[in-house]
Amino acid sequence: MNTEIIMQYITYALIAIGILAFFVSAITQVIKEMPGLKNVQTNIVALVISIILCLVAVPIICLAILQIAIVWYYFIAAVIAAFLVYLVATGGWEKLSEIWNRTKYSKK
Repeated sequence: MNTEIIMQYITYALIAIGILAFFVSAITQVIKEMPGLKNVQTNIVALVISIILCLVAVPIICLAILQIAIVWYYFIAAVIAAFLVYLVATGGWEKLSEIWNRTKYSKK
């Protein structure tokens, strides 16, 4: 794989994260006031919605957009990616930036 293809996939991943985070935020705002979900924390609702949307997005992206075969470990990756989508959807840009700044190598 050359750099151009890697950058293209990174761009696709960032676009997908942004779109999924938007949908997670919108759906959470709509359903969090439903009678059965009023007593549940909004963060938990957002996390569950994030996991569901990421699992639904895998076959859509694989079959419709990228036209590749679905492999079982894509779904495990989708659950892991759901946590990133959840962080972004719940105002996590600051959290993600803080995590990155704490873990990145700083040259002294």
